[in-house]
Amino acid sequence: MQKENKVSNIEYINLSNEWAKLDKVEYDYTFESGEQKRISRECYNRGNGAAILLFNRRKKSVILTRQFRMPIHVNNTNEAISIEVCAGAIDNNDTPLETIIRETEEEVGYKIKDAKHVLMAYTSPGALTEKMYLFVAEYSDAQKVNNGGGLDAENEEIEVLELPFTKAIEIIKSEKIIDAKTILLLQYAQINKLLD
Repeated sequence: MQKENKVSNIEYINLSNEWAKLDKVEYDYTFESGEQKRISRECYNRGNGAAILLFNRRKKSVILTRQFRMPIHVNNTNEAISIEVCAGAIDNNDTPLETIIRETEEEVGYKIKDAKHVLMAYTSPGALTEKMYLFVAEYSDAQKVNNGGGLDAENEEIEVLELPFTKAIEIIKSEKIIDAKTILLLQYAQINKLLD
């Protein structure tokens, strides 16, 4: 296992501060061999986020979303629509749990009171600072309080999908679900037999 390497003389050069912050980070890095190099990387900081897999044991179903994602479109115009778990950015001083309870109501229209934190993962540690807190929670039809769809103020247009769990697993295999946090949570549910 690699030992901790020394990082020193860190310098941040802001490149953009729009929806999120993009910095060029230059630093001195000491390798295990003792050699030291000046390295430059770009780091995109959009804050941290929370995501949730809502599941129903009785119906053996899950709630997912479908929405347009510009970065996917830029990478491959044939894959611009993404099927995902409900998720959102952690705002202000909210906790990950408070965030996901709010996002669940805004995006998919279900009012939940609690959720179980199951995983934490960096989404793309080579370029993004984002840490995702991943949750699961059981839902029932009685918890549906609106149609979801996201917030107009955030320019969201979210389609809510209620799918059989087995269908969700199948569409991972067919690469129609290509979002990492969604794959992680669906596989967590599969491994831990949440819908058995």
